[in-house]
Amino acid sequence: MKTLSKTAVSALALTMTLGLAGGAAAQEYTARIGHLERAEQARHQGLEIVAELVRERTDGNVVFELFPAGQLGQAREMNEGVQLGVIEGTVSPAAFLSGFNPAVSILDVPFIYPADREAANELRTGAFGEAILATFDEIGVNAIAIWPNGRKSFTSNKPLGSVEDFVGQHFRVMDSRVLISQFEAVGASAIALPFGELYTALQTGVVDGQENALDTISAMRYDEVQTNLLVSEHGANEDIVMFNPDWWNSLPDAYQTVIVEAFDEVRPQVEAIKEASQAASRERLEEAGMNIRDITDEERNTLREMMYPQARDAYVAQTGAVANTIVEVYEAEYERIVE
Repeated sequence: MKTLSKTAVSALALTMTLGLAGGAAAQEYTARIGHLERAEQARHQGLEIVAELVRERTDGNVVFELFPAGQLGQAREMNEGVQLGVIEGTVSPAAFLSGFNPAVSILDVPFIYPADREAANELRTGAFGEAILATFDEIGVNAIAIWPNGRKSFTSNKPLGSVEDFVGQHFRVMDSRVLISQFEAVGASAIALPFGELYTALQTGVVDGQENALDTISAMRYDEVQTNLLVSEHGANEDIVMFNPDWWNSLPDAYQTVIVEAFDEVRPQVEAIKEASQAASRERLEEAGMNIRDITDEERNTLREMMYPQARDAYVAQTGAVANTIVEVYEAEYERIVE
């Protein structure tokens, strides 16, 4: 057997080293991204598409490892994990971020978006959305996108046949001054209760009604303890895409651009998946016997005129100076796009 020369051995070793380095470079930047939804839901399906686009467009140099269903912790743990660098990324409901970044609570304000989806997306992706994302810089998180995740509607065991029917009713809300204010504005009252207690509270009459997206209403079987559903789409369920700044800043500019563009590109697909889920949930609720009514344009305008100012003022009062800036941007953009 012929023995390799010392030079040949050195050359082989160098080739192997370069080969291993090349293999390592194919996954040079790895981000663990956690979230709360199940793998079959819109958020995760969208993330899978984004991950594939990013992998392809960086030649495998950026890899997203996805962890759905709270595998990396609950919302607060993942948000703080991104802030501290324990994990690289998360996609978190804006409603769970008020204690983390109070400025994002403007998305709790009712009728913040118009009914038209294209107009809503122009607000989401324009100066208003950018103003919200910029507030995360101050708390050590790089927020790069806002994704739609459905809209809330009202249910109640009392009539919801008109705006006047809200008077005197009791609704469950998350612990949010903004959400409490929206009900006070129409003569109703709001009780902050944990989500896990809501079914029993509806069943026993502790509250008359609640607000959630249609797929949540269906999944939680609220049709078993609620009679009426007003498809109002008054509340925006929005997701914030966040990355750890140290990880993000370690990326070449070109890779950052690829990631931002991928999230923007996939946003309409995520919304389409969510809308399909809403439609299927509505069909199930109809079959279950709920009394379902769509809000009229006139009712929508009336409710917005009543709810928006009071909820907006509550947002400003609890958030401080930055809230005034965001509201100014929002109202200017809303007037430009919608009115």
